[in-house]
Amino acid sequence: MSSVTMKTADGGDGRSIELPDDVFGIEPNTAVMHQVVTAQLAAKRSGTHSTKTRAEVRGGGAKPWRQKGTGRARQGSIRSPHWRGGGVAHGPKPRDYSQRTPKKMVRLALRSALSDRAGDDKVIVVDEWGIDAPRTKDGVKLLETLGLREKGARAPRVLLVLFRTEDAVWKSLRNLGERVQIVLPEEINTYDVLVNDWLVFSKAALDSVVARLSDGDTEREAESGHE
Repeated sequence: MSSVTMKTADGGDGRSIELPDDVFGIEPNTAVMHQVVTAQLAAKRSGTHSTKTRAEVRGGGAKPWRQKGTGRARQGSIRSPHWRGGGVAHGPKPRDYSQRTPKKMVRLALRSALSDRAGDDKVIVVDEWGIDAPRTKDGVKLLETLGLREKGARAPRVLLVLFRTEDAVWKSLRNLGERVQIVLPEEINTYDVLVNDWLVFSKAALDSVVARLSDGDTEREAESGHE
């Protein structure tokens, strides 16, 4: 098992904890991560785009001119696709972009992403936040203490995994811009892990994620499926 030293609110080192290899120490599967992230992004698409075909465009019922004798090309409707104001040929129609992704693939992709960040030493576990009341100023100070707050485009993207009960911490960090993202332990996913540079867990949030993704949990699910 790999280990990580927990951080305190003042930036000091706390006790060392072990990160289980079945969640943070596997060989990242790039192909699976790519497929899962592609499915996640596809599911976000609304799919409400729509264009009108020549059958749906208003007008164009009368033949614009007679078939022969004018010297012009024959036309049947002014709503043909090649006419200005006509229908659209092969245009987009409302559709569902979601893809079916097996649960085991989603779990493997998330484990791979977590292992990738852990392999780069980009995982921080905070022993205590040191925030009792919601103040954005305290949230900024906390990130600066952890070395995660820089100005400019080179500032790292940070993903914080918190419980809803950590209300003061949540409110202190939620307004720090698009480079700071907060998710619940049950919401953590492959895309959010990969799009951010650093992962910050509270000890309780880390335990919750490990319990959900560990091999023991997989075995319990398999046993319950055979009952």
